[in-house]
Amino acid sequence: MKEHDGGDDGVNDAVPPTGGGTAHAGAPRPRRDTALRRVSREARPFLRARTGAVLRLAGWSLLEFAQTFLSGYGVARALDDGFLAGRPAAGLLWLAVAAVAVLPSVLAARGVFGRLADLVEPLRDGLVRRAVSRALSGALGRSGDVSTRSLSQVTHQSEIARDGWAGLVLTLRSFAFTAAGAVTGLLALSPALLLIVLPPLVVGSALFLATLPPMAARQRAYLAADEAYAAHAGELAASVRDIAAAGAAERTVEESGSLAAAQLAASRSLARWSAVRVLALAVCGRFPPLLLLLGAPWLLRNGLTPGALVGALTYLTQALAPAVQALMTMLGTAGGRLVVVLDRFTDAPPPPADDPPPAAVPPPSRGAPVVELHEATFAYGPRAHPVLDRLSLTVGEGEHLAVVGPSGSGKSTLAAVLAGVERPTGGAVRWRGRPVCEADATSVRVLLPQHAYVFSGTLRDNLRYLRPDAGDREIAAMADAIGLEALLSRLGSLDAEVEPGRLSQGERQLVALGRAYLAAPPLLILDEATSRLDPAAEARAELACAALPGALVVVAHRLSSARRAGRTLVMDGPRTRCGTPGELLLSSPLYRDLAGLWEPEEADAPGRDSLPGAEGAGTPGEALVPDAEDAEDAVAVAGRRGTAGTGQDASATAGRGTPGETVAPDEEREPGVRSSRPPSPV
Repeated sequence: MKEHDGGDDGVNDAVPPTGGGTAHAGAPRPRRDTALRRVSREARPFLRARTGAVLRLAGWSLLEFAQTFLSGYGVARALDDGFLAGRPAAGLLWLAVAAVAVLPSVLAARGVFGRLADLVEPLRDGLVRRAVSRALSGALGRSGDVSTRSLSQVTHQSEIARDGWAGLVLTLRSFAFTAAGAVTGLLALSPALLLIVLPPLVVGSALFLATLPPMAARQRAYLAADEAYAAHAGELAASVRDIAAAGAAERTVEESGSLAAAQLAASRSLARWSAVRVLALAVCGRFPPLLLLLGAPWLLRNGLTPGALVGALTYLTQALAPAVQALMTMLGTAGGRLVVVLDRFTDAPPPPADDPPPAAVPPPSRGAPVVELHEATFAYGPRAHPVLDRLSLTVGEGEHLAVVGPSGSGKSTLAAVLAGVERPTGGAVRWRGRPVCEADATSVRVLLPQHAYVFSGTLRDNLRYLRPDAGDREIAAMADAIGLEALLSRLGSLDAEVEPGRLSQGERQLVALGRAYLAAPPLLILDEATSRLDPAAEARAELACAALPGALVVVAHRLSSARRAGRTLVMDGPRTRCGTPGELLLSSPLYRDLAGLWEPEEADAPGRDSLPGAEGAGTPGEALVPDAEDAEDAVAVAGRRGTAGTGQDASATAGRGTPGETVAPDEEREPGVRSSRPPSPV
């Protein structure tokens, strides 16, 4: 895959092409695509993009090459040309040169670490981007353990990669220039020295490299066990109550123990293979000086000077052996871990592509309803009971629809589906005769939730957020219609700074209502957006919004909102009805219950009492509607009182008074619905 910013964010996501077809006889077998090969493919373009940083790092490292070369060569010359030749001053001078050569290498450390950041930080940034892309793509695809795996990659594995990459770069750089300086010095002293020094180095290196594949496999198994345990722990944290309720604690403990045991076994296996590295380190680090001492008589008989012998020992013990040991230690621990961790990122999906340009859509149909549901079904999971079940509903231009029902009946879900925030799992939603499209959202609808959003800034900016070109006269007319005069007077002017924390919940709702009023969208949806206002302020704001030319859908907090609407949709789980308030009083027991009325099962059923103030209502089915003040918050009352006399045959209307069928099971209690004391029977 390609990086989203041209290949400079840390890791180039090149994916090898895969070919199809049948293999021909005699054709070479494809090489096994190992983790090292996959990581190498990605590392090459990453390093090519940072050639300048690599060259600058090498430039600073040349000082280390010079220091290594002079350390052994200066000792050899100090002995041969100085002390052994009877010239102590020359010997001291050569030793001073070897000592002074250390100073530039110390100064070079600052430059080395500065250039190191140019290679290390982009790698980590690229890995984090990959992990985030994986999480986003997995969330869209609803895959299982994406969140826990991506969390482990962002917080743990990316740090392992950064530290391992930094250590590997430093160690490789030090080994390369130290070995080059030591080998150059040995050649300068006597080429015969390489015949004794190089064989154990080659044998030890080969033995060490042979242990890398199994160690990488054990490292991969350890990381897989770590991710599995992290995913299991994440599920447990979110399911503690379910586990306790289902009595599955013992089984959960067993699963956790097995995963922990697997992680422990992988860790021990990795440690055993790490012990094999000791032999390779001994061959590389201890054998060359030993062989040099054993071969010293032969070397001296063939012309090697004592100073050259001591200089060679200096190279082996002070420079080459420590560099080889550091390299093998790094490759055996952090190097193997680095390859495995980087390989875990190679299958990350590409960052989300830019949205394609919107396709040309036909203009809205003239006379089409503002919003229409056709057999819409919605559920919060593949096995969950549907909240909306084959619901058909039409809201035309200028129409005022109220939605009422007990808590958890699906009112807010319906508002989200109408607004296009949630997509139905079945059926269709149309805006102005066209399928719902995100590109049309800002021009078609405004959804106001119960918790209004007000940002820091001036009151004018908050009110004009959805319509920046609104003038002061329009804002003044809006304030008069909605009821914002008191807030405007308190703040002083439209240019007064608004601090959201200093506004009451009701004032925030008024600001959001004023913002929506100025926008005057074709579809305005109030999802309990007036719940913090008193009844008079609520009525004023709703009537002002209803006077707009578009359609108004109100998820009612009080039953008085339903009485102001032209039609009311009553949602009661599997029973849904739609009609005028008068029609619903006759056809919906739940609506009568919400209105605080009592429906006798028979005209003279014994043991039934009438509601307060119902004297004289002698005809069965005749209803007295309480005042709006008495019916406030009656929506929530029905959740306690239940519905009497309702069967399983549910009906809803797509138009006024036309019965239809729908099913909408209960969902969780919605926030913000207050309960009030139900009317007491006489």
